[in-house]
Amino acid sequence: MRKRTLAREHALKICYQKELTKRQPQQSIRYYWEDQEGVAQEVREFANRLVAGVVEHQDTIDEKVSQYATNWQLKRMAAIDRNILRLGVFELLYASDIPPKVAINEAIELAKKYGDLESSKFVNGILDKIHKTELQKPESV
Repeated sequence: MRKRTLAREHALKICYQKELTKRQPQQSIRYYWEDQEGVAQEVREFANRLVAGVVEHQDTIDEKVSQYATNWQLKRMAAIDRNILRLGVFELLYASDIPPKVAINEAIELAKKYGDLESSKFVNGILDKIHKTELQKPESV
């Protein structure tokens, strides 16, 4: 598995754990890594970067998800889907070194692996709307 793909999985697990346990972000990160052996430093660093970014921008990210998740309240979404969306939106809006298509595809793959049968379509639909509306500037005529 590619290092960044693996890091995204770890980041998702940390975000999910943080939300369920209501721990502080740094505490969640520390506890999570205590149980993980043999993870490359590069993977840890990228995962930690993603988690820190989601935490730092969570209010804005949650507003964007709520805005584009038509007929869905954030609190009513499955926790795993909500956290996949947070990671994907963070990458789309704040990680300029990650191409949008990569961010979306990686989120879809996380949803296929960790979500339910409809999660990947749900995640794809919301991230695609955000990408098209927020990031793609209309060409001037």
